[in-house]
Amino acid sequence: MSWYRNTVWFVKGLREYTRSGYESASKHFNPADLEVNVSGKSFLITGSNSGIGKATAKEIAKRGGTVHLVCRNKERAEDAKGEIVTETGNQNVFLHIVDISNPKEIWKFAEQFKNEHKLNVLINNAGCMVNNRELTEDGLEKNFATNTLGTYVLTTALLPLLEKEADARVITVSSGGMLVQKLNISDLQSGSGTFDGTMVYAQNKL
Repeated sequence: MSWYRNTVWFVKGLREYTRSGYESASKHFNPADLEVNVSGKSFLITGSNSGIGKATAKEIAKRGGTVHLVCRNKERAEDAKGEIVTETGNQNVFLHIVDISNPKEIWKFAEQFKNEHKLNVLINNAGCMVNNRELTEDGLEKNFATNTLGTYVLTTALLPLLEKEADARVITVSSGGMLVQKLNISDLQSGSGTFDGTMVYAQNKL
């Protein structure tokens, strides 16, 4: 049935995941929904030095929120922070260097973060697509460690902090690419068969 899944994804993708799809959907947006003041609220965004993560951080900063950027690459993260502060004028932008593929590092970061900050919204955005099967120092397949396990560990570790706030949220960024795969829970780390980074990513997101 993979041909069916691929066809569905292709058709849905053309309609919804392209610029024209966005422009079509945006005609039905309520402008008032976008004018939200989040002053006093704290947001943690993983993978926030580029792409969706950085765009999200910038929009939250524009609306007065406190933003915690969680990134792996220090240099690119500092560049992103500088850009966000400059463009928004919001000084409440903080940087944390964490490798989301490393469970021990995530847990250590989360324990320290809980002692020093409050948190209203966790946005799990970090992701990777490694095309050759690589293992982390813990023996975990790198895509799975980042896209699935890392997201789970960070969310689990920060739930006690989120539960202290009224109306807290966890947002996890997925991908339309997940529609091309059927979930295979018997091989979560893609250790058998031919390794295809794109399909592994789709599995992770699913």
